[in-house]
Parts: sequence; structure tokens; C-alpha cells
Amino acid sequence: MAVGVFDSGLGGLTVHEAIAARLPDLPLVYYGDNAHAPYGVRDSDDIYDLTCKGVERLWDEGCDLVILACNTASAAALRRMQESWLPKDKRVLGVFVPLIEALTERQWGDNTPPREVEVKHVALFATPATVASRAFQRELAFRAIGVDVEAQPCAGVVDAIEQGDELLAEALVQSHVEALKRRMPHPEAAILGCTHYPLMQAAFQKALGAEVKVYSQANLVAESLDDYLQRRPEFTGSGTRSAYLTTGDPDRVSGKATQFLRHGIRFESA
Repeated sequence: MAVGVFDSGLGGLTVHEAIAARLPDLPLVYYGDNAHAPYGVRDSDDIYDLTCKGVERLWDEGCDLVILACNTASAAALRRMQESWLPKDKRVLGVFVPLIEALTERQWGDNTPPREVEVKHVALFATPATVASRAFQRELAFRAIGVDVEAQPCAGVVDAIEQGDELLAEALVQSHVEALKRRMPHPEAAILGCTHYPLMQAAFQKALGAEVKVYSQANLVAESLDDYLQRRPEFTGSGTRSAYLTTGDPDRVSGKATQFLRHGIRFESA
């Protein structure tokens, strides 16, 4: 009954941790494509090919349902995968929709027409590839009208987090927030559109101000997965083991992951 969690690197571990906390009896197989990280500076075809390869590896582990715990992959690859590549007995879900459902106060699976919502001015912080895809705005338009989204590509933040350079990451967050606020001085809400960014949520909140509601993804994705599996239990795969897989060097990635989450994690070669 294993479920796969895919990411380009270590950021998806924030989603993995939230799912494991909510569904402790569910085997989870994490796949980090650390050899090719970061995805945020790659073109869409490259991201698509790498994401498909990773998802196929998770299928080999008996994970019929895979969560793309990577906003860049969700933005650049998910729709194409679902429309032209995915077998009928498999499912791949992204991380945008649970966030948008929370922002627009719609119930999970609510497919009624888009409507006016309370929040009108939204700041989106994401990787350059996610911003360029405009996937967030596209998904939001299915659910809400009249919302102004100002997107800020946050170059360098993922690298700083993965390198463990918290001071640099904080400085970059401050700089990116300042750049966005020059274009949207008074956002009402902010979306942290990268699964690395929850680790810098306090820095984003400080830079934005206490009056701005900051949304990050991990717990929202875990709640949505719980609901999905209750409605579609047939997509719990045949896998029985939990594991952490990486395309990078397992020892190096294990050390970085342990530093990242502040508890021991052991990766093996994908």
C-alpha cells in the first residue's frame, strides 16, 4: 500500500514528513533526483523527462500513486503527464491544488465554476521555472475570479537551503520580498510555491509583515492525500516498504537531509 513522494532534491522531505505524521501506517517511498537538482533553472522538456523517469522508478517500488512534492515538476510536467503519458491504473498528483483550495476556501474536489473570493491580492514566491510556467495562475483561474497574482522568481533560495547556508537564504528571501513589494506593496496573502520554502517560512513572514497570511504546502498536501486515499483506496499500491532513494551520492545526500530536517535519514541509490 505504498505511496511515492517525488522531488528534485530535498525540499519534498517537508511534504514527506507531514504525510508520515498524518498517516503513520502508510509506507512511503521518497525519490530525490539530487543528481539533477535544482529543476527550477531547467527547461520544461528536461523537467518532464526527468520527472517521468523518477515516477517510473517509484512505480517499480509498488507506488501506484505518486505525489509530485516539487512545484517545478508540478508546474512544468504534471498536466502533460496526465494528458498523454499516465496509465489508467496509476495516479500522479501535484502540490498546487491543495494550496489553491485552501486559499480560495473551497472544499477538496469542489468542481463548481470559479467564483469571487475574499482574497484579492496574492504574492507568489517560487522558482524561476514555476513562475515562468504560470501553472499557479492557470489552476487558480479554475477556482476563483478577480484575484491579482504577483509572482516573484526566487533565484538562489533553493541552493542556499540545500547548502545549509541559512544566513544567505534569509538574505535572499528579504531581497525577493522587497522586489515583489515594489510591484505589489500590500499583498493580503503569500504563497510559498516551493517545498523548500517552509524551512524559511519565518523569514518570509518577517519580511512580508504580520498582516500577510502565508500559505505553505506540507500539511495541506498531507490532508488532501488522506482525503484522496479514503475516496480512492484502489490507488494504494502494492509496495510494503518505506525507503529514501536518491540519484545522487547516498552518503552525501543522507548528510544533507539530516542537516535539513535535524534528524537522521538514510538514503540509498535509486
